[in-house]
Amino acid sequence: MLTTIKKKLFKRHINIEPVESKSQIVDPTLTDAVLSGWFRQETGELFTGFAITADDTVLDIGCGNGPFSHFCAQRGAEIIFADIDAAKVEATHQGLKGTAARALHPLVTDANPIPLDDARATKVIAMEVLEHVDDPKAFIRELVRVGKPGAQYLITVPDPLGESVQKKLAPDSYFQQPNHIRVFDRDTFEALVRESGLVIEKIEYYGFYWSIWWFFFWACKQDLAPPWHPLLNQWTQTWNTLLTLPDGARIKRALDEAMPKSQAIIARKPLL
Repeated sequence: MLTTIKKKLFKRHINIEPVESKSQIVDPTLTDAVLSGWFRQETGELFTGFAITADDTVLDIGCGNGPFSHFCAQRGAEIIFADIDAAKVEATHQGLKGTAARALHPLVTDANPIPLDDARATKVIAMEVLEHVDDPKAFIRELVRVGKPGAQYLITVPDPLGESVQKKLAPDSYFQQPNHIRVFDRDTFEALVRESGLVIEKIEYYGFYWSIWWFFFWACKQDLAPPWHPLLNQWTQTWNTLLTLPDGARIKRALDEAMPKSQAIIARKPLL
């Protein structure tokens, strides 16, 4: 449930309509995301180094409410969007209708196995999913199986430093099924991807803003929906003020490295 909530928050805060320049970015969390390398309209990159074109077939596994699928659909790609929650898949389907996607394929699955043929996708997205699955190695094997030779993968998991703080602040249910049942230290995450046969192209850490947002969220004891507590609004305003300063982007990068919310790996399936 928390993964769906986090993706809903991401979609709520991220306006993924075309942005011509940073001066036109109004939403502070969009500013943060763009500075982290997300939703690069000018280059067609979902994340820096992970470009989407109309020739791609994208599998978004654990799609939630579909913010990443939506960006890819805007590029004209074929989209396979999958989640264990049928209601979320249907909501994503409705949200993708009318986009430039050349084909839409909703898929309700627990990914054990993924009901797709071998070598189906050219781009595979698995955002904040691995920490929820019972057998991460089997899950990664399925991702590799359904990717074409040369397919590119974007996989993220929560960073262990932020999770160590969450364990002291979040309710017990946060680290129980169906939420986070494991924490990946950085070496373990990297080894899991390498041992699957994928070749790692890039490793990134980002999301200090979201780390602090969630720490404050538990203190507010509010529902998982707006209107947000004044503390959360004040934190967003403070962060936005920082990002408007001449040195804001550099400070953000330093804080993202010190306490990121997530670790991201871009990898590629070798050619035959």
